[in-house]
Amino acid sequence: MTEPPESRLILFAALAANLGIAIAKFVAAAFTGSSAMLTEGFHSVVDSFNQLLLLYGQKRASRPPDDRHPLGYGRELYFWSFVVAILIFSTGAGLSIYEGVHHIRNPEPIRTPWINYVVLALSLMLEGASWTIAMREFGMAKGELGWWEAVRRSKDPPSFIVLFEDSAAMFGLVVAGIGITLSVMTGDPRWDGAASVVIGLALAGVALALARESKDLLIGEPADPLLEAAIRATLDRRPEVSGVNEITTVHLGPRNIFVGLSVDFEDRVPVGRIEAMIAESETELRDRWPSIRAIYIKPQAKP
Repeated sequence: MTEPPESRLILFAALAANLGIAIAKFVAAAFTGSSAMLTEGFHSVVDSFNQLLLLYGQKRASRPPDDRHPLGYGRELYFWSFVVAILIFSTGAGLSIYEGVHHIRNPEPIRTPWINYVVLALSLMLEGASWTIAMREFGMAKGELGWWEAVRRSKDPPSFIVLFEDSAAMFGLVVAGIGITLSVMTGDPRWDGAASVVIGLALAGVALALARESKDLLIGEPADPLLEAAIRATLDRRPEVSGVNEITTVHLGPRNIFVGLSVDFEDRVPVGRIEAMIAESETELRDRWPSIRAIYIKPQAKP
């Protein structure tokens, strides 16, 4: 199984942006004492680590089948995607909320706030570039589907995980800017801490949504109904077949599908011809849909 090059492009673009942003945010937090900026630094570090995990997951998932895993390692990408969702929740959201509550209970005035604004503007530019790439690639992949429906039906987690992360990051930058501005204007640094809490809650929401989607993929989701209908039509039109009883499809990776069929053959067809027809059908299906990794066709009379 090979991963789409656009998926890797999204990950590398997000990784490059987040590494640069994280350094800038921590420097700004050290000079200004801003809780929201420190929270954003943690956020960028978590995002960078997440992109590395997804790249690692893609590499592991691309390994060919072997004796221990005869259907390949495609689902390993789904495992690491689930780990990423957990990290966003436990580390990103957890640290943000903790830092925000701590800053509310022990407020510290913000020093030289202009440094924060410079870093926020730079971060918005970098995150915006990464978000634009992720949005463009996912928009091309989704076709005419709605955005949320496309996420639900997508079998390639990196494409929507990066989009979610970048969207949450841009939201966090705006909230951090508002919190810093209110702290400076009112002289009450607790607004800065409140911004950290809001950022943490947003990250928690994103993490839960990603965990749900990754969990469904990890358990096993069927292929597109249009593909199932096309497979049924391909078998039904053969003269030896009187009907397709059942089709079972499972995604083992973004482009790695298992197909199982129970087929009712005409009684007059000899066993030798049934065996030849099954072999011909498997070859035809793989040629038409290369994403089909394994096909099992079982002769079965109609119930």
